[in-house]
Amino acid sequence: MAQDPSPDLRIEDEGAVRWIRFDRPERKNALTRAMYAAAAEALSQADDDPAVRAVAFAGAGGVFTSGNDLADFAKDPPRSKDTPVFRFLLALVRAKKPVLAAVEGPAVGIGTTMLLHCDLVTAGRSARFHMPFVRLGLCPEGASSFFVPRQAGFARAARWLLLGEPFGAEDARDAGFVAEVTDDGGAEAALRALADDLVTLPPAAVRETKALLRAPVREAVEAALHREGARFLERLRSPEAQEAFAAFFARRTPDFSRFT
Repeated sequence: MAQDPSPDLRIEDEGAVRWIRFDRPERKNALTRAMYAAAAEALSQADDDPAVRAVAFAGAGGVFTSGNDLADFAKDPPRSKDTPVFRFLLALVRAKKPVLAAVEGPAVGIGTTMLLHCDLVTAGRSARFHMPFVRLGLCPEGASSFFVPRQAGFARAARWLLLGEPFGAEDARDAGFVAEVTDDGGAEAALRALADDLVTLPPAAVRETKALLRAPVREAVEAALHREGARFLERLRSPEAQEAFAAFFARRTPDFSRFT
């Protein structure tokens, strides 16, 4: 791609791999509406570009992403499913070519749930995964309510989604979210090695194999995505979410004692 459509998202085609890099290190690569829109477009264009055989995500500054930029989110919250974040998730689900990710540091919220739709993920040993939706008065997104109990088992899903507990790279690998754990700082090099191998393989056979791997759960994933999306929009308007966001911006502990 000739020019990055968002200054906080770096998109570079290196050989047959399109790299999409979250590049906002001063905000721990927190994602804005503009970044979601640009990433969704880059994914869709990759599917239509015969020169691109795989897409890889990474973050700048030793951080994958701290998730949604809550200030951007609060200023212009999504009001329908036709929003950049939902288009980004749908683009991930529907991607025909392999999608990869290299994770260093924190991967918060959608920074974790997007990995459920990636085909190969590498992570540095100190990478930290966190889905704190309930703590923000929200609910799971990205089809995580489908994937996490299916892959990690209900007990771990309850800890990670219901309690919003963070977990490490080894746990993520055990749960099948991560293919390879590396020394810190080595996730991208490991992913490049996987990508270099992948793009030498017959491209149509790769696409067909990905389609077959995803086919058994494709309808259920999209159904979960839409179901979660509807409830997420409701939760955004809830008094609990308003209290959680107000507490975040005031740097205080939220008080949910008055809610029933």
